[in-house]
Amino acid sequence: ELNLLHHFHHCPPPPPPPPLSLSGPGPGRYALPPTVGYINHDFTKPSSPAYSFHGPVSADSSPGPRYHIDAKVTRFGRMETPSYSILGRGRRTGSKVELFQTPGPGAYSPEKAPPLNAHRRPPSYTIGARTRYRSVDAVPAPNSYSLPNLLGCQVPNKSSSASYSISSRRKVGAPSEDLSMSPGPGKYNSTNPDIYRQRQPSFTMQGQTKRPSYSSAIPGPGTYSPEKFHMHLPKPPSFTLGVRHSEFVTPLVVDVAD
Repeated sequence: ELNLLHHFHHCPPPPPPPPLSLSGPGPGRYALPPTVGYINHDFTKPSSPAYSFHGPVSADSSPGPRYHIDAKVTRFGRMETPSYSILGRGRRTGSKVELFQTPGPGAYSPEKAPPLNAHRRPPSYTIGARTRYRSVDAVPAPNSYSLPNLLGCQVPNKSSSASYSISSRRKVGAPSEDLSMSPGPGKYNSTNPDIYRQRQPSFTMQGQTKRPSYSSAIPGPGTYSPEKFHMHLPKPPSFTLGVRHSEFVTPLVVDVAD
């Protein structure tokens, strides 16, 4: 411990720290553009929308709801039906009685106007006078000419179509020729099927019976008794009625109580 104290006693003290250097400018020396407002705003920073408040107005300069817009005016324009007006009566000419002489539709002749602006005119025709009958140089009628027939190949300088002729039916080599000479179905005698098969019922038609002329011969509805006929039908039940007894007969008493 003494050696350590002796050692610290003889060590020299550390040198004091050097004073701080104030050669650099402080934060207030830098002039950066502001980020508030839009005048000289920093272009490296995004700017938010800026609003301004209007000062108080002493007098109300608004005219108020005094405008009157017509109902026919829409956002697409003016919507209304066509309107017409009646023109006054035309002026009279020299005399007071004669009115203004307006030409009628028949006074104009548009067909006589020359074509303008490359307008097309319809064709116009005229009807000539009847020609005189020439007795010396008579023109032959259409039936006076005799033209050659164009059917067939009689005209050498005219083209003719193909012509065909129909011949009679041939007996030899025709489709109807019977080469086997076999008899047809009508040549055989057919046997009656009732001979070798079960005979079918046959019916005959009787002549119409004559109805009697007098009415008493025809039986009426009461003549028949269909309820008595039960040969092929089941017989219905039958009942009988007994004899009616007197009300004053003494009843038969068998069991007597003592």
